[in-house]
Amino acid sequence: MADSEQLPSPLDEEEAKIKSNEEDVALMLQVREGDVRAFERLIERHQYAILGTVAKMLGSPTEAEDVAQQVFIRVWRSAARYEPSAKFTTWLFTIARNLVFNEVRRRQRKPTVSVEAREEEYHLTIADGTRPPPDAEMLHTELEAAVDAAIAALPEKQRLAVILRRYEEMPYEEIAKVLKMSVPAIKSLLFRARTDLKNSLRRYLDT
Repeated sequence: MADSEQLPSPLDEEEAKIKSNEEDVALMLQVREGDVRAFERLIERHQYAILGTVAKMLGSPTEAEDVAQQVFIRVWRSAARYEPSAKFTTWLFTIARNLVFNEVRRRQRKPTVSVEAREEEYHLTIADGTRPPPDAEMLHTELEAAVDAAIAALPEKQRLAVILRRYEEMPYEEIAKVLKMSVPAIKSLLFRARTDLKNSLRRYLDT
């Protein structure tokens, strides 16, 4: 294999992550000084990760946009107090965690949105176990829908830990800081979540 085709080494990936964080911190320090352009660059760099995480947590793209917007408003309002004592994404996702958990608890005080309504909003259909086995393409679509539904059914801390680990590829140490838990506690949390997900998706795993 030619050098140009070689996959990046773990060291290269780690160096890229360090460089990316340094760029985030430099931008945020400019934001702390009132630099609007630096703030726009931060939004460009992280808006899709925040929006995706919030959407998976809430199960509603429309509400996710509102909460994601609030995350960056909070970043701007907190800029004067920002200190680069932790990785920037840890600080950013901690803000997202607070706002998402507030929204989850607000929902719990209101009538619950039905599973059918959530499926309609996502244009997803969870497979009925009484139906005949679908073909491979349909099974893949149903599996994606079932995974989303199974994650959405997890308790909020398990749900966020799974989303950060699975979709954001966040290390245990950073997830622990976002959720204000120890690393062993996060590993235990994820183990329980994966067990619950396997049970929920057993039909597909058997297939």
